[in-house]
This record gives sequence, C-alpha cells and structure tokens, in this order.
Amino acid sequence: MTNAQRNEAARRWDGPYRPYDLIKEVVIATVVVAAIAVLMAVLLSSPDAKPSTIASWSRRRPVDFLATATAELDGTSDTAGYGPPYDHGSRGQHIAFIYLQEWLGVDHPINTAFDYVIDPLRSIPDDPALHSAISDYLVAPHAQQQRWATAYAAALEEAKVAGGTVSVASGSYGPVAPMMSALLGLAQSGGVDGALLTSRQFYQTDYTKPLLFLADGSELADRAESEHLLGTQWGMMNETGSYPGQVWLWLYTFWYQIEPFKSSPNADALVMLIMGVLSLAFILIPFIPGVRDIPRAIPIYRLIWREHYRAQREGGEGEAGGGPAPGPEVSPRS
Repeated sequence: MTNAQRNEAARRWDGPYRPYDLIKEVVIATVVVAAIAVLMAVLLSSPDAKPSTIASWSRRRPVDFLATATAELDGTSDTAGYGPPYDHGSRGQHIAFIYLQEWLGVDHPINTAFDYVIDPLRSIPDDPALHSAISDYLVAPHAQQQRWATAYAAALEEAKVAGGTVSVASGSYGPVAPMMSALLGLAQSGGVDGALLTSRQFYQTDYTKPLLFLADGSELADRAESEHLLGTQWGMMNETGSYPGQVWLWLYTFWYQIEPFKSSPNADALVMLIMGVLSLAFILIPFIPGVRDIPRAIPIYRLIWREHYRAQREGGEGEAGGGPAPGPEVSPRS
C-alpha cells in the first residue's frame, strides 16, 4: 500500500455517525461536578480546630512549658541541636557524603536561649529584679549556667501546680528560677507569642520560631497523636479529626513505616531520594526497554477496545497485514 493509499484510508470513515452536542455535555458535566463538590464540602469539610499557641500551652501544661524553656536556655532542646538551617548544632541529615543541610547553610538563625527566654524576658518593662537576674545569668560561666538549669529541670519533675503557678522545692537554681517564673507569666498572658512573631515585614507569615518552641515540648506531639497525625500513624496522608486526608501521599508516607527508614535519623533525606528516583523512573517509562513493552505483553487495550476488534472480525478484516492499531480510528462527529 502506497503512502497516498494509506492517507486516503485514514481520511475515509465508513462507520456509523452519531449526533453530539458539546455545549450540552460541558454544561451537564459542570453542574454535576459543582453539585458533588458542594455536597462533599458540606459532609466532609475540614474541621475548624483551634490552633495551639504558646499561651494555651503554658496555661494548660505549665510544667511542660517550663521544662522546654529550660532546655532552650541551656541548649539541650531538639532545636538547639538540630543544625542547619537554624544553627550549627549538627551537620544535619545526610546520604553518604551528601550533606544538603550543611551545604545550604544557616539561613534562618535561631539562638534558643536568647530567642525563647532572654529576649522575651527583656521585653518586660519596670522589673529591676528580673533584669538583674538576667544579667547575673549572662555574666556567669557557662558551666555554672548549666548547673543552674540542670538543677531547675530536675526540680520540675516534682513540681506542684496551683492556679497556673508552678512551685518547685528549694534548690541552687540561681537566677534561673525567677527568670522562668517571669517567663511563665509572660507566656500565659500571650506575650511570648507576640515576642516570637515580631518581624520587620508588614504581614506576619513566618511562624517558624513559635512552632519549633511548641515542637520541642510535648504539646504538638500529644495533639498530633490524638488526631492520628504522627509519622508512625501515616500522618502525612491524614487530616485532623475523622476526615479523609491526602490519600495520594500513601507512597511517600509508606517508607516511614518500614526499616531502615523507620528508625533512621536520616529518614527524610532517604525518603526524598527514593521518591525522586521513583518519580524520575515514572517520567522515563517510555524510554525504559522492557517496561515500555508491558502493554504489548499484557494486551489490556484489547479488552478496552473490544467493540472495535469485534467489528473488525465481523467485517472480515482480520488481523493480517501487520495487525490492528492499538485503538479505534477517530471518527468525525456531526
């Protein structure tokens, strides 16, 4: 068959014609989809959960707040040792010799002692005793600062709470005790939230500091666990409450449930690498020998286009001469 004959055969259509109203189909599809979207929004809308704040945390769990603030002060919190992009506490997650966090550097510096404790306390006016305590703490040797903070953290384990006030047994806490007492009062009034959200920009969109402070305590973790949002609970594909979440993220969150990723300190980096490789492989399927031939080896397309192949057999065309096309010819519509 010549090229001209092939072109003529491709242009010729001997099959049936059916009327088709494109405008009608578009209107019907739009109305149906809109109705389903409205119905799902009513039945499965996202919950309007109240946000966790440092003020609510310090009122509900003052001992946990103080323990976390003490860890921020003496540099033993998770944030203090996280590494880039917040500090130089570690080299960050890595894959073999690839240290992405270290290479990108510290571009959002956080000094936990000053950002979470000292600077908010300095914002309290007309309190000479407090400012004197801050000065005493800052001029003390680092080893002495650590002893004070360690002793106070140990005393918090036996602390008593009454009316939002925390009482600890007498001990050698130095200026740490009055500093923490003042910080608790400031936090319960909402002052720490305000201090951590202060920035030079007009609109406040950077909530990094308060979120890291909350994450260092048990407030966010306990709330996440109750809402089934922890990584061990497939949290990335869940949503707060009993509502469906991002179920298409199952492949990403799946890796966090198995070893060695489940217990690896570099889990995020490893999972990102695996998902990058899988995504690239998916994009390159048309170029991968063997994989690209699977549709020919498993001819599911024949089941999908069974009417087309049945019409070919009934018309006596058979499958000779190179075999049928993988799909029906495109017919003109009127």
